[in-house]
Amino acid sequence: MNALFTDLRSMLYSIWSRRWIALGVAWAVCVLGWLLVALIPNTYESHARLMVQLYDPLSAQVGIGEADRKRDVDRVRDTLTSSGNLEKVIRSTRLGDEITDRKQMDAAIASLGKAIKIVAPQDNIFEITAQARAGHLSDADNARLSRDIVQRMIDIFREGSTDTNTGEMKQTLDFMDQQLVARQGELQAAEQRRLTFETQHPELAQGGVSFIQQLEQNRAEMRGLDSDIAAAQSSLAAINGQIASTPATVPGQALPGQVGGARAQLAQMLSDLAAMRARGMTDNHPDVIALHNQIVAMRAQVKAEGNSPTTYGNAQPNPAYTTLESIRAERMANVQALQARRATLQQQIAAQTTRQLDNPDLVQEAQNISRDYDVLKSQYDKMLQDREELRLRGQVVTAHGGTRTQVLDPPLVPRGPTAPNRPLLLALVLVVAVGAGLGAAFAAGELQSGFATTAKLERVTGLPVLGAISRGVSKSARIRNARNLRGFYAASAALGGLFVLLMAMQIFHVGTSA
Repeated sequence: MNALFTDLRSMLYSIWSRRWIALGVAWAVCVLGWLLVALIPNTYESHARLMVQLYDPLSAQVGIGEADRKRDVDRVRDTLTSSGNLEKVIRSTRLGDEITDRKQMDAAIASLGKAIKIVAPQDNIFEITAQARAGHLSDADNARLSRDIVQRMIDIFREGSTDTNTGEMKQTLDFMDQQLVARQGELQAAEQRRLTFETQHPELAQGGVSFIQQLEQNRAEMRGLDSDIAAAQSSLAAINGQIASTPATVPGQALPGQVGGARAQLAQMLSDLAAMRARGMTDNHPDVIALHNQIVAMRAQVKAEGNSPTTYGNAQPNPAYTTLESIRAERMANVQALQARRATLQQQIAAQTTRQLDNPDLVQEAQNISRDYDVLKSQYDKMLQDREELRLRGQVVTAHGGTRTQVLDPPLVPRGPTAPNRPLLLALVLVVAVGAGLGAAFAAGELQSGFATTAKLERVTGLPVLGAISRGVSKSARIRNARNLRGFYAASAALGGLFVLLMAMQIFHVGTSA
């Protein structure tokens, strides 16, 4: 710690003993730096805020949504700083006063592209900022130039948002019309080819679709007939079972005075019950229930008669049996008709299958012709619909404008420069100058072969130092040193005063500009 303190004291003494070198270097750096700061041209900045209307009810009805408008605005914003637009700005402002050849124009375009900034803090808010610091113009001219650049950019933004939409819509419609004409010619050729083929092969009309549909319909009808035949045969078997259990005749009606009349009535009731069931009545039908009750009562009466001899009349046909026979005949005819229809369909299917197997290439050609026509027709219809939608959108854009812009904050002439920050630069130059002076004085001391302290001499040589002789100063030397010190303080104060004067002038200039 003592060695560090000793070194620090030695360094300060070395700098102080060479204070004029430090002051001279500080003066030189300050004068040079402040001169460079004074030569830096002022930069004036102007800005404006725009609001772009992204939503329109009528536009939304025709398919122009918010996303479409955002894409339009982004496209205009990206192209706003293109070389062509920047060249328009240069030629319409004082930036182009001293431009005589293309090389100068390219350099001016590159410089202006760096001086313009377009940001979007919100979805529909844009901020345009432009800086101007032309060396051949005065500060007042540069201030107005920054305002003119922003105003010209706003004009280009408005022109681009409308002209871009209108021009692109017109180009799109022209392209769609050309494509529609080409598709129409192809569609007509495909339709003529299909009509020629169908004239030669009518059975393969519409690409063989009718032929294939007819074959599929016949097969489906065949499957339905098989089900109907199975159901009809089952119904016929059921009626045959009922006929087998039904007597063909019934005893005749007993004459008055004859016994056994209850038995005859019971047989008639049983015949009526069979007829009801043949007609499809169930046991829950009211007539069937009533007849059941009568049969029960009649059976009780027959039981009461016992085995008394009965005399019957002549036998009569059973009505239930006759009804069942007529139903069986009807169902047999239905089964035969279904089977005949099935045989006919089977022959047709066999003929169609044979025809398809005999001419597979012809069927494939018909399908290809029909498929090509359908594809071209669907493309043409879709393109025609898109063209009409685009035409309607174009009319809406033309009538209501592509993008509506509103200037929220118009560009104004700036009151003062935004750059450079001269007070800060002046202070930095002073700090750098002081540091450079101290560094120069310290470096000069290090370059000399003397030693400021005995400890440093002992550390460098490695030999013990027995002692040091103090320097004697005469009275005239002290007077000269005092005069020298006053001159140093005066020169240092002059440097500080010059800094204060420059800062005051800068503040006064900014206040006057404002």
